[in-house]
Amino acid sequence: MSHEPFETLAAIYAVGALDGDELTQFEAHLPTCPACEAAVRDAEETLARAVLTAPPQAPPAAAREALMRRVTERRDVRSRAWLRWAAATLVAAGAAAVFAGTWVAVRYEARLGQMAREMAAAKEALREELSLDRRAVELLRDPTTRVVDLRGRDGAAAANGRMIWNAAGGGHLLATGLPPAPPGKTYALWAIARGTPRPVGLFAVDANGRGGHRVAADTARDAVQGFVVTLEPEGGAPAPTGPIVLTSTR
Repeated sequence: MSHEPFETLAAIYAVGALDGDELTQFEAHLPTCPACEAAVRDAEETLARAVLTAPPQAPPAAAREALMRRVTERRDVRSRAWLRWAAATLVAAGAAAVFAGTWVAVRYEARLGQMAREMAAAKEALREELSLDRRAVELLRDPTTRVVDLRGRDGAAAANGRMIWNAAGGGHLLATGLPPAPPGKTYALWAIARGTPRPVGLFAVDANGRGGHRVAADTARDAVQGFVVTLEPEGGAPAPTGPIVLTSTR
């Protein structure tokens, strides 16, 4: 296992989001790697600063009202009674402080849980992106691979794309600048073979208009002359029905 995955896992480990084999492997690796130990410390310090910079939380109103009520009820009592009241007030204040501390701790734990879920989602997205990038790099190492540029059209003039295509190994589409698909719609990729568009997959884009799709090697068996991307109903269609948003320049 290379060191690169451990760098990704360090921040996730700091918030307690690792489990299973990844947790076992990382904990076995951590004592032997000063770089990962430093990364975990940095992540923990960043998390602590995020919690400390949150707006201060006032104790619950019920605890404050209870203390004020005791002050009113005991205002005119004798000295010994006042001492008893003072002791009781201190106990009540301590209980209120414990309650407030517990309340803050619960909020802290909830925030940690949210951060752990967000980190887990980011980790999965990063893994998928790395997997796609590695696949693209593998294709580019083959001298028979060609890169086909795609340009935006119609309602996506600012979009562009690039298809890394290898007739034996399949392909990988990288698209940028595409607007989010309307409800009930999705983007469809087509390979043009013998002048006929053949469906080779559906994909979505993120909030930044970026999307990608891996094409299997046997998807288009005939020689491929180009590629187009259209906007289609969810679930796809056997032939293009929507507007072309990306088309190859060849």
